[in-house]
Amino acid sequence: MQSQNVEAQSQMLMKQNKPGNGQYWHDLRRRIWKARHIYLMILPGILWYVIFAYFPMGGLTLAFRDFRPNLGIMRSPWVGFEVFGYLMRDPRFFASIQTTLVINITRLVVQFPFPIILALALNEVRLGRFKKILQTIYTFPNFLSWIIISGVLINFLGGNGFVNSTLNMLGRDSFNFLGNASLFRPLLYITAMWAHGGWVAIIYLAAIAGIDTEQYEAAEIDGASRLQRMRYITLPGLMPTITVMFILACGNLMTDGFDQIFNLSNPAVIGVAEIIDMYIYRITFQAAADFSFSTAVALVRSVLNLMFLLLCNRIIKQISGRGLFA
Repeated sequence: MQSQNVEAQSQMLMKQNKPGNGQYWHDLRRRIWKARHIYLMILPGILWYVIFAYFPMGGLTLAFRDFRPNLGIMRSPWVGFEVFGYLMRDPRFFASIQTTLVINITRLVVQFPFPIILALALNEVRLGRFKKILQTIYTFPNFLSWIIISGVLINFLGGNGFVNSTLNMLGRDSFNFLGNASLFRPLLYITAMWAHGGWVAIIYLAAIAGIDTEQYEAAEIDGASRLQRMRYITLPGLMPTITVMFILACGNLMTDGFDQIFNLSNPAVIGVAEIIDMYIYRITFQAAADFSFSTAVALVRSVLNLMFLLLCNRIIKQISGRGLFA
């Protein structure tokens, strides 16, 4: 009898806590009103995503239609997966996926550790004014567009640039740096580290600032060197931030680098430079425009990004116990 009473009470509590219960919604409204200032602060960001990220998703139906401009998106005839069938028969589509993965996975290996190392080095600078000067120098390139950076590279490495002019003065032949396919990808990694490494390092410096200083003081009293404090205190304190940044980088494997490659590439290196975004640009603006086809490519690209994000998050969570989702 007692067990039946306990079961009846638990069922009553479950009914009271159901989302449809009036008290639940009353408490929810009260909590929202209590934190109304916070919700007002995040409201512009939510509206931005709704208007510019979620609302345009309706245009993805183009991938399943034979788009005709005179009919518009919704009145164009529905063709199902026919466009994807054409896509799967295009060898350049698969070549662009391979190029994208090769470039961006190499970015993870080469570029991803650079801001971490830079943040660790800047954190060890003891002169405050000199540290701020260094942070400004490393951060400034992030505010330059890739158009400006490509112009700087052309003036420095182009046929009549500084390097080739110096070689000619020394009696050497000019070298086609920007038209050399074997040098194109290393140039991508070097320029990307120069342009964005200092900006990303700020995130890691902010994480370092949140580490308890008493740990450093205790380690210094115990005789730990700077390298030992960096290895056993700073790096473990950075690991949650590094994990999140790495997972997010994996979620951009199919989209990262279009602005850079678009401005730095040329017909001589297109064989090693046509990532999937360059492929979309070519079939949309440099050939007979087929918006249904380009939308199908973009949809496949987004699905692949989501798959890489979830896969990377799952692997990292199994290894370290940390991930994007609780």
